[in-house]
Amino acid sequence: MSRLYCATGNAGKLSEFRLAAVRTGLEIEGVPDFKTIPPCFEDGATFSENAIKKARHYAAYVKDPVFADDSGLVVEALDGAPGVYSARYAGPAATDEANNRLLLEKLRGITNRAASFVCLIALVEGGRQRGIFAGRVDGVILDEPRGSSGFGYDPLFYCPPLGCTFGEASEEQKFEVSHRGQAFRSMLARLR
Repeated sequence: MSRLYCATGNAGKLSEFRLAAVRTGLEIEGVPDFKTIPPCFEDGATFSENAIKKARHYAAYVKDPVFADDSGLVVEALDGAPGVYSARYAGPAATDEANNRLLLEKLRGITNRAASFVCLIALVEGGRQRGIFAGRVDGVILDEPRGSSGFGYDPLFYCPPLGCTFGEASEEQKFEVSHRGQAFRSMLARLR
């Protein structure tokens, strides 16, 4: 297998997956005409349910294997929120800035800032689910954003192994330790 399709409209995610695949010789492409395909309604209660649902939905539009991830931020003091609602925490058409602002409002005055980024990737080929792959990285939510790299909650998420926020890290540094990087490498190991 030399090509996988990634079912995402998020350019940041696609860029991270492509960067990681360079060393493997595997080509990662976005699902062709992704924006014209009826969207998959992500109504699962878990990251896993949403990843499977998305991979199955978009696999109907391509012949090669398709993978989809569902990932997000899980904040201990907020009982796991924003969780599966991470991308739409501040509403259905929320921007990264709006989501970050709401997160900081909810954490105002809270000393427990422990958080994790979680990623579940589902791989589907020929209508069959080939696997689910998980990744998780623990960190702390800062009081204000630092760095302009990445996307989403990256500028607020301090990653102790890196000694900086994901927003301050390069794409390569982030993917080396990130939840998405872990799940992606697990999937690649299964494909070998």
